[in-house]
Amino acid sequence: MDGRRLRRFGRRRRRQSSLLPVGATAPEYNTAYTVSCCYCDFKIRALNDALSRFGRRHAAWLRVWFSIGVGFSLTLLLALSFLLVWNLFAQRNSNDAAFFFLFGFSPSVSLADAAYLLLSTLISVSVHEFGHATAAACEGVQVEYIAVFFAVLFPGALVAFNQDLLQSLPRFTVLRVYCAGIWHNAACCAVCGMLLFLMPLILFPFYKQCEGTMVLDVPSTSPLSGYLSPGDVIVSLDGIHIHNEQDWMEMAALLDKYTPQNSSHSKYPGLRAADGRKGYCVSNYMIEESKKIQLLDNQSACPNDFIAFVTVQCFDISISVNVSSEGDQLNKLENVYCLNANDIVKLKKCGDGWVTSSTNGSHCVCSKEESCLTPVQLPGLAWVEITYSRPYSLECKQLSRSSVSDTRTTDFTDPHCGGTFVFFGDVIFMAQSVSLTQYQPRWASSFGAYLPNILRKSLICLFHVSLTLALLNSLPAYFLDGESIFEVTLCFITSLSPRQREKVLHVCLMGGTLISILTFLMTFFINFFVGKGSSVLSLSL
Repeated sequence: MDGRRLRRFGRRRRRQSSLLPVGATAPEYNTAYTVSCCYCDFKIRALNDALSRFGRRHAAWLRVWFSIGVGFSLTLLLALSFLLVWNLFAQRNSNDAAFFFLFGFSPSVSLADAAYLLLSTLISVSVHEFGHATAAACEGVQVEYIAVFFAVLFPGALVAFNQDLLQSLPRFTVLRVYCAGIWHNAACCAVCGMLLFLMPLILFPFYKQCEGTMVLDVPSTSPLSGYLSPGDVIVSLDGIHIHNEQDWMEMAALLDKYTPQNSSHSKYPGLRAADGRKGYCVSNYMIEESKKIQLLDNQSACPNDFIAFVTVQCFDISISVNVSSEGDQLNKLENVYCLNANDIVKLKKCGDGWVTSSTNGSHCVCSKEESCLTPVQLPGLAWVEITYSRPYSLECKQLSRSSVSDTRTTDFTDPHCGGTFVFFGDVIFMAQSVSLTQYQPRWASSFGAYLPNILRKSLICLFHVSLTLALLNSLPAYFLDGESIFEVTLCFITSLSPRQREKVLHVCLMGGTLISILTFLMTFFINFFVGKGSSVLSLSL
């Protein structure tokens, strides 16, 4: 022993040599560094005196604070020990999802979130080690240095202090130091959760909320590329007002639920109306003009940007156009009309498929000069009306404030201020292909539009990384804080001799380490190779 204790996620001893070390240190300097092929650190001694003064000045309430942390950490250690044993022998089903949630992991972390993960890791380990350093300082244990390191590609932090002086302190005092890191990570999670809960209130003076969901990014691969652009506000889907991202995804899932997945025709697979659910009152003149447009190859597909529509009888709009015989199918092709969707969406709606329609049980809302036409749906493809606004465009700024703020009733007839278009395709892929936010800046700002999303991502990521660090260090396993905590806790059992305590310690730590490794390997194998699991918590927003 060299008299120093290195804090790096748990109890560690200084190695006598490192692989290809290159370093510099001097007593008169406040910094030093160590570099090797797979490890480098930057030691800081300038904070030693400040930590010592802070610990001595607030020693009384810090001891109370860290004493609460001892109870929390011991409870967490016992709970995780039970969970590991139970999860090892339990049936592997939904427990995997709960295990991922408990440890803050997500199998679907994308490369785009690497910056959030890196920053959150640095903050979490810094908070963890600051807890150990503060707890040691308030007990009179001198901190030698604080270091930030990179081991391979993983960042971290460590604190070095006098091990001999620490071991001379009372057992409960030592527990306060050992449990301080876990306790600080738990406090960090609580702060992140509180900020996420209060985020709408904090940002209220600068952002409008629940007035539509604003588009942050539309990739070129998105089916909405060319229709929506960053800064546009999605007002509604099929007439249902969209307040936030959750409404957007829930509405998309609802529309996908009612989308036909199979076709009953073999020769004409596209000829299928959506049970007459969504219709438009089309004038007879438009119908006559559409007869001039011929179907391609005598099929139900229309040329160019036209969409196939069929007439639905007013007295029974729920009757599908599907027929049993091939001859009837050919006759039905004569009633297929190719119409421009951009013109159709401006017309009055008919049918019982519109959630916002109020026909009082009657589907006969079209006049005598009109017919109710419904789009022909292909299997797996949904017909969705998307209404959007462009409140930050120069043209829209010239409109009255009332016409812009009342997004429930605005028609957005000005093409520069918004409008309505039809999406015809996979609605789930469409919903997931764009990045949205419920916060709209009260003043036009490019960076301001992205700031709430950045803050939300950062807080969520910091919450899960800090939770992961706290839970991992609570495991009764080697090289973690759980090892030191469990070792000191055994000393309170006076009925055991030192040799017996040492045997119990090694058996429990060996068992805890093996069970932890086995549990993680089984969970990752099931979720990544068997394909049983799915992403539980995702950083992608």
